[in-house]
Amino acid sequence: MTRLVRNIALLCLPALFTLHAGAQVSNDVVKIGVLTDMTGAYSDLAGAGSIIAAQMAAEDFGGKVLGKPIVIISADHQNKADIASSIARKWFDEEQVDAIADLVTSSTALAVMPIAAEKKRITLLSGPGSTPITGESCTAYNVHYTYNTYAMAAGTGRAVVQQGGNTWFFITADYVFGKSLEADTTQVVTSSGGKVLGSVRAPFPTTDFSSYLLQAQASGAKIVGLANAGADTINAIKQANEFGLTKKQSLAGLLVFLSDIHSLGLATAKGMYLTTAFYWDRDEASRAFSKRFFERHKRMPTMVQAGVYSEVTHYLEAIKAAGTDSADPVMAKMREMPVNDFFAKNGRIGVDGLHRHDMYLAQVKSPEESKAPWDYYRIVRTIPAAEAFPPLDPRCPSVKK
Repeated sequence: MTRLVRNIALLCLPALFTLHAGAQVSNDVVKIGVLTDMTGAYSDLAGAGSIIAAQMAAEDFGGKVLGKPIVIISADHQNKADIASSIARKWFDEEQVDAIADLVTSSTALAVMPIAAEKKRITLLSGPGSTPITGESCTAYNVHYTYNTYAMAAGTGRAVVQQGGNTWFFITADYVFGKSLEADTTQVVTSSGGKVLGSVRAPFPTTDFSSYLLQAQASGAKIVGLANAGADTINAIKQANEFGLTKKQSLAGLLVFLSDIHSLGLATAKGMYLTTAFYWDRDEASRAFSKRFFERHKRMPTMVQAGVYSEVTHYLEAIKAAGTDSADPVMAKMREMPVNDFFAKNGRIGVDGLHRHDMYLAQVKSPEESKAPWDYYRIVRTIPAAEAFPPLDPRCPSVKK
């Protein structure tokens, strides 16, 4: 080889490497589908805000990864497992979607996860909470990112018992999430010296809680635990106040979002304890993100919406680090790389797919304490990741390996 030819060949090597890296992106695009509740009980806490969060993550990443465009698409699963699974199959088979994000509602998540695993595509769960997601139903291609029912119970349930709320009655959403939340909270209450006097299952979604609240009143329990979320929690709290239940008993909202407090108002929600993965006014980084989000959505982000931004960013970082969007190496990088952003500090994704990070016990401020719009929480304590989340569940197939 002449010196001229050799030099030309050496000059071409960087371009060849760039082409090779680009060729590792399937279909020359990284496509992320946000599958969420756009119209139902969870649309305020996820919905359009989750889509905006994913779009912001893609834009902040520069709109490309490994030289290929990042595309965000979205759909409404209507909180129905069959609709969610149908959309997921279409996305994977016809639209070459690489990952599905949010999946608020445990039933929709549990319906989509096995389909994604079969297709070797990744699910990034921010909205759902049930612990079977990283237990007996876990897959090698799933990340349970923002919170789970164990974390809610460990925070709110324990705090309420410590404050003297040692007898409980549950009003529980009658599907996998509500049952998981009730079970996890029951374990915390009893292990902390409390007692559960009974429970009742309410269909999801529910607008009339009158019969369930009457049963809670009749139980004589000090604490009425609301093992539900979104519009169901809002309706239950409003009707409990109308019924006069809160004159003699206290409510424990076991999964309460910033959007719920905004709907209820501080006069109704004041003093309530809750557990959250994120609060917009916690530090400079959370405020900076939230103010940009507010400009787009005209509402401060819930932990689910902030979680969508963080999980999509972490996914894109993993693609960049892996040099491919192929699911196996990307999942390996997501587990290898810590999460360090406004959402979590040194968060870690386990072999079970659970993202373990600090959580926060908060108390809702009174109207007099609030100094500005959306100034709703006082952070009572940081709950360390090891306390907030459960250890590896041996029922998870990935743990058994």
